[in-house]
Amino acid sequence: MPQQNDKLLKLIQVGFEVSQIKDIDLLLEKVLREARSFTNCDAGSIYVKEGDRLRFSYTQNDTLQRELPPGRKLPFATFTIPIGNDSIVGYAASEGTIVNIADAYQSTGSYPFSFNRSYDEMSGYRTRSMLTIPLKNSRDIVVGVLQLINAMDRSGEVIPFAGTDQEIIGYFAVNAANTIERAKMTREMILRMNKMAEMRDPKETGPHVNRVASYSVALYEAWAHGKGVPQDEIDRNRDVLRMAAMLHDVGKVAISDTILKKPGRFTPEEFEQMKLHTLFGSDLFCDLYSDFDESAAVVALNHHERWDGKGYPGHVDPGTHQPLPGLEGEQGGARGKRGAEIPLFGRIVALADVYDALSCRRCYKEAWNEDEVLNTLRDEAGKQFDPELVQVLLEECVATFRDIEKLYPEEDR
Repeated sequence: MPQQNDKLLKLIQVGFEVSQIKDIDLLLEKVLREARSFTNCDAGSIYVKEGDRLRFSYTQNDTLQRELPPGRKLPFATFTIPIGNDSIVGYAASEGTIVNIADAYQSTGSYPFSFNRSYDEMSGYRTRSMLTIPLKNSRDIVVGVLQLINAMDRSGEVIPFAGTDQEIIGYFAVNAANTIERAKMTREMILRMNKMAEMRDPKETGPHVNRVASYSVALYEAWAHGKGVPQDEIDRNRDVLRMAAMLHDVGKVAISDTILKKPGRFTPEEFEQMKLHTLFGSDLFCDLYSDFDESAAVVALNHHERWDGKGYPGHVDPGTHQPLPGLEGEQGGARGKRGAEIPLFGRIVALADVYDALSCRRCYKEAWNEDEVLNTLRDEAGKQFDPELVQVLLEECVATFRDIEKLYPEEDR
């Protein structure tokens, strides 16, 4: 009983922690990690309901993770599964019931579905015990499915999932479902804000902002771990950084179409107008109600600053857009921020944004190959970009960036 009470207290604590996360991707990662911790299982996946299908949204597997270099996350391709009796997760969502299987390979005949062994055959993994839980919100509506794989005993042997674990995870699933629903609404609002910018500037696509945000989080994580930043601080910063990075160019909604959609090069006067999108974006978050507002304002304002001080808008008052006293430039205007004067999140998003711009096809250019992109970033270290961040990207993030690019492919237009 003491162990069960400890789990209940942990459940309350984790429920609070989960409720504080606003970004849907980071929330799914947290939900899956904590559910696996409760049940001491080796692996798991989480699916989010989209209409009459379930989208495979996140996976973890300790056995396969140990085979990867430090810092690498498991690559996976997103896909959807119909809700229905053809799969375990589809059945759990359709029936709204928990499915507890002692051995997936021996489940044939017990249920209307059959276990798909293709992932096991591809990866060399062996799935045995499975606990599949529909994530129902407070209105008893399924918003996703949590699937836990291979419960482990203290010696590391695979065992069936206990009935007590099933009950505790059931309670956890309700809180997780409500939080996931709120996070989905937050993501939709951010994407709608970006959709406004996309209507004005065709380069600001949904895949672009998702890639830039994901690159930024991966780069921040690698940098922060190298600096010994505590994990709880990393988790808080990842949450606000991801959402803020998605809105880095939202200020373009205030720029004239004649400038945004001009096919040729800008005149000096037009470029000065274009620079104002950093200030307009910052203005949208000037009323600081949360850490997200503060981070979004910082990213919007600073993602075009340069390490060598030749960026924009420089040392300006965000409220008046005027140069700060004593920080005027030689030719009028504000002096550009240089080095560590640029906030960390601004330096990170600046690097992630250019990486994506170079890597992807645009109406005015073809996509560069990876070597060209990385060589350019290497050449610009200490000039356009924070040299330490460039080094972290080159040494620790390239493979992760490749996976992210596959996860958010550019849509045909």
